[in-house]
Amino acid sequence: MFERVNRAGLTFYRNGAWKGVRHGIFTRHGGVSKSHWASLNLGASIGDNPAAVKENHRRMYAAAEVNSARAVSSWLVHGVKTLVVNGQTPSNGRLEKADGLITDEIDRPLVMRYADCAPLLLYDPVRRAIGLGHAGWRGTVKGMAGVMAREMRSAFGCLPENIQAVIGPAISRRNYQVGEDVAAQAEAYFGAEAGVLMRDPVDGGARLDLWRANRLDLARQGVTEAATLEICTFDNRHEFYSHRAENGLTGRFGVVISL
Repeated sequence: MFERVNRAGLTFYRNGAWKGVRHGIFTRHGGVSKSHWASLNLGASIGDNPAAVKENHRRMYAAAEVNSARAVSSWLVHGVKTLVVNGQTPSNGRLEKADGLITDEIDRPLVMRYADCAPLLLYDPVRRAIGLGHAGWRGTVKGMAGVMAREMRSAFGCLPENIQAVIGPAISRRNYQVGEDVAAQAEAYFGAEAGVLMRDPVDGGARLDLWRANRLDLARQGVTEAATLEICTFDNRHEFYSHRAENGLTGRFGVVISL
């Protein structure tokens, strides 16, 4: 199902079964950023050269074959607010605070940036609508995935059984130890028997499974077709940025989707 694509000097992953939607989960290679941002850093607020970030965006849009002039992103705040992108939404302008974007407009790319948090790509081929979300632990335990599915139904009439989801590379459960406060919130939202937490047999520490948690959240909304690109960003920091593995001194990889 997943394809690894090399185009215009960049490498990205996509769901080969999705027709009528252009999308890519981009690796960190093929850009112009230097130092610990090397090389396809899409994050503009982490100290990288703005000119380099701008060029990296240009390269990503070109490789994904989407319209950069109509691209829309958001200021990520680890919440669950979801914006409906329409003709009144500014392109590449002032960013609103939101971790979810949805649209039914043709030729309107949605763009976000990641470094351990889970990318959420949603596509309804019946109602012709898409969504892009950002789910770290905060968004996950507040139901980011479920919120997006509900918002797509409210805004565009998408039935959950028609929505298809891709959950992209993120830090794996094995590498994602969380504090007891986070564990308590995860259990409160998903339930103690949901299996989204694993306890270390030695120290008893909690480890959170972002992939399982977001699949479960979608399933509870009736979205049963969810494919997971289970590439751990922590273990594969040669290909993806990892905030935890690189102690915060890293870039952000990009994801783009457009009807």
